[in-house]
Amino acid sequence: MSDTRTITSKDARTSIARCFETKRPVFLWGPPGIGKSDLIEGIAIAMNALVIDLRLGQMEPTDLRGIPFYNKDTGTMDWAPPVDLPNNELAKKYDNIVLFLDELTSGAPSVQAAAYQLVLNRKIGNYNLPDNVVIVAAGNRESDKGVTYRMPTPLANRFVHLELKVDFDSWVDWAVVNKIHRDVVGYLTFAKGDLYDFDSKSSSRAFATPRSWTFVSELIDDRMDANTMTNLIAGTVGEGLAIKFMAHRKFAQKMPNPSNILNGKVTGLEVREVSAMYSLVISMCYELKDALDNGIDNDDFHKMADNFFRFMIDNFEVELVVMGARVALTTYKLPLQPTKLKNFDEFHKKYGKYILGVSD
Repeated sequence: MSDTRTITSKDARTSIARCFETKRPVFLWGPPGIGKSDLIEGIAIAMNALVIDLRLGQMEPTDLRGIPFYNKDTGTMDWAPPVDLPNNELAKKYDNIVLFLDELTSGAPSVQAAAYQLVLNRKIGNYNLPDNVVIVAAGNRESDKGVTYRMPTPLANRFVHLELKVDFDSWVDWAVVNKIHRDVVGYLTFAKGDLYDFDSKSSSRAFATPRSWTFVSELIDDRMDANTMTNLIAGTVGEGLAIKFMAHRKFAQKMPNPSNILNGKVTGLEVREVSAMYSLVISMCYELKDALDNGIDNDDFHKMADNFFRFMIDNFEVELVVMGARVALTTYKLPLQPTKLKNFDEFHKKYGKYILGVSD
């Protein structure tokens, strides 16, 4: 599939949404750990839909087709419908249901054959998919070193095929919305190439993917000793990246408390290590969003935001300022009123042209 067009997860959203409108089944291709499942979950949340996630690599044909039984009323063989597929009663409770056939290429040929009937005819045996069910499938490529079976051509021809690529901008938007640990976001913003280092020819068991960095985010605990944390992170993204990440954390921990910056108690930086400054920017954005979500007084919120802009103007280079402003204004859409920010005019004059929604 080397000649296949690849797209980012951000671009895939609009393509998938259009396929859902026309009830055209979609197949998402891509290497392991790049967030195919998270992408579908996010789209479903946006459309207020239920996701039914079926892992075909762990299923038998009867899990889709159902179990045969003797129908004493008709004197014939009948089929008990599968419990995992949505029935009409369930479908009436939702505007849409997304039937996600994950790991389809890991399913045995007999399972893929059952899926073929479902995708082709929206029915299998006596079972019919309700009208408001849309189908999306996903799987790894044969080159990804996973357990895969070649997809039959007739089945492949029933899908719109989208191959995803790893894209840092798409990932960081997702990461800040989902509050991935500030040190993970800060480190990867500084070292974007370390977001993904999967090599199908490598024998390494641990490698970096968006999914494994999420595991790192969950494992970080400031109460843990450095050796234990390094062991865990090395077991998640590999030893080389673990050492680099822990060095980053050592500097990040020397940064001022973001609350003290937003409260105006700290106005300058003593440590100016670049990757640590990325973590500090993300920390301030998280603090602003948390304050808003916790119902802070509007005037107090704007005082914090004013200190946020002042600190960035005084201490950061353009790239860091732009990143912080974009997270606050574009990703989080914080409801800031420029008239309540005494530093906003200076900020706008210096950086407005770089930031979507702020420029003239």
